[in-house]
Amino acid sequence: MILPQMQSGTLRRRYKRFLTDIELAGGEVITAHTPNTGSMKQCSEPGARVMFSCSDNPTRKYPHTLELIEVADSWVDINTQRSNKIVAEALAQGSVKGFGAYQVIPEQRLGESRIDFRLEHGIDTVWIEVKNVTYMGTPACACFPDAVTRRGQRHLHALRQACARGERGIILFLIQRAEAQVFAPAADIDPDYARILREVLHAGVEPLAYQTVTTPDECRIIRRLPVIV
Repeated sequence: MILPQMQSGTLRRRYKRFLTDIELAGGEVITAHTPNTGSMKQCSEPGARVMFSCSDNPTRKYPHTLELIEVADSWVDINTQRSNKIVAEALAQGSVKGFGAYQVIPEQRLGESRIDFRLEHGIDTVWIEVKNVTYMGTPACACFPDAVTRRGQRHLHALRQACARGERGIILFLIQRAEAQVFAPAADIDPDYARILREVLHAGVEPLAYQTVTTPDECRIIRRLPVIV
């Protein structure tokens, strides 16, 4: 998908979870909103090059938004609010294979959770939950999560419930690291998530991992990666 117009700067620090200080070329420091609820482990190092957008909404306290950060000589999209849009576009364009005939309905309730997509085709129903992945557990293995996620665990349970009633449940990991070759759960960070993932996959939930390529102009899915559990 096409990204908003952005400017560059240097990361000074991330703090209070949703705030980032960015130094501009002339030395001015601005505070930007950080649209990412995770720890951003490996993706919030001071001194890294970043890209940020600017909103003209007068009601925003922080008009700037952190969008990309350069890690290992590649851009990483840290804006988790964009993940579903990237996947929705990929579904429409056929980059995520097998769903060309399905109607895609975003943000639907499944039990006590809200799942990112419900897909329908005739009597078939498919649920897809998307997770944005920016952490590398090894030099070649992208991992999720980068912090303990109770909400993510609940999503897995909901997908298992869908499978139990004869529908399909899919957990889709959107890999935002260019160096990744495979995906695996981050058992060292959240062992419960890794355990529950193994359990729900055994119960019929399907894992997908798709890698993106990111530039200051666009972020799009380019290939499917193997999943190791």
